[in-house]
Amino acid sequence: MEIMHGWVILAGILVFALVVLITLFLRRKGKDRFDTGIRAANTALIRNSDIYKDISRRYNILRAVLALGLAGSVLASLVLVARPYKKQDVYTGVKKRDIIICMDVSYSLYEQNRELVDYLKGVVRGLAGDRIGVSIFNTSSVTYVPLTDDYDYVADRLDELSDYFVLQKELYEDIYDNYEYVSEMPDDVVARYYDLLDELAYYDAGTLYNNDSRGSSLIGEGLGTALYSFPYINDSERTRVIIMSTDNQLNVFGKEIMDLQEASNYCKKNKVTVFGIFPSEENFYKDERYLYSECKNELDKAIRNTGGLLYVRTPSLPVSAIVQNIQKQEVMTINMVMSRQTQDMPRNAYIILFCCLAFTSLAGLVLQK
Repeated sequence: MEIMHGWVILAGILVFALVVLITLFLRRKGKDRFDTGIRAANTALIRNSDIYKDISRRYNILRAVLALGLAGSVLASLVLVARPYKKQDVYTGVKKRDIIICMDVSYSLYEQNRELVDYLKGVVRGLAGDRIGVSIFNTSSVTYVPLTDDYDYVADRLDELSDYFVLQKELYEDIYDNYEYVSEMPDDVVARYYDLLDELAYYDAGTLYNNDSRGSSLIGEGLGTALYSFPYINDSERTRVIIMSTDNQLNVFGKEIMDLQEASNYCKKNKVTVFGIFPSEENFYKDERYLYSECKNELDKAIRNTGGLLYVRTPSLPVSAIVQNIQKQEVMTINMVMSRQTQDMPRNAYIILFCCLAFTSLAGLVLQK
């Protein structure tokens, strides 16, 4: 504990001492002067009696208590006026992070994407201060959730995406894996097949625009769109992160507006860090046009260029563990702001003042009797 105005105590003690000395001097000066009353002679017998001595002793004790209580009250009051306090450092977490979830929603990634959104639904509800956005792409990109700190809204939209990936899974595992032609399907399966196509068209209308002429899984354009979804891209006060889920199986029919390396360079230029989630080799969509190692290494190179890391989803490293690991990365740490504050500490002085006043008042009441 420290005293903010220590000089108040020193000055108060000096003034109090001066008042006491003046009072004692004036009292001593007039002690032998008799002004009024009746003089009594031969009082020695009374003064030597036990009763008188007992009363005198109690009187002196009460006077001492009165004097000490008065002195303690004055001293405690001076301490309160001098303002006792303590210094404390207050650390405030300032979250200034913008995080965009960028997902390649081609049908080869439905399992990984569903796992990602299902885990993120729980994560976003525990955030406070960060802004979250969701961008999905295939041939074309859709800003599915603009950057926002309305976490309930984000969670609701992630629920819808989860339903989308469930529909993708049903189409492939229940229909395409079992039937090669519509003519082979039973009537109930045909009905469900067309229902699935209608439901999926709601999502695919935005991400498969010009699919016949441009191709699919345009990775560079997907990452570039996520990058430029950040408002005020040159705002250096906010940490900007993209978490990207893709298998990097580019199927372009012409030239991309922005390829993966170009998008990576723009992310680096604008201080946006990219973290990637990549499927394991056994879950990699088998196509003779793509080699697992080539797709993985190309994506890894582009992501490391931004300062991020590529994670491979495996049974021993599920999406939940990957996201938790991403949250531990240095770029994801919360900026801490420290402020030094003073906190008044009047409690002890108030207690002493109250006790001294109580004893002084009690001693005064007894002396009056």
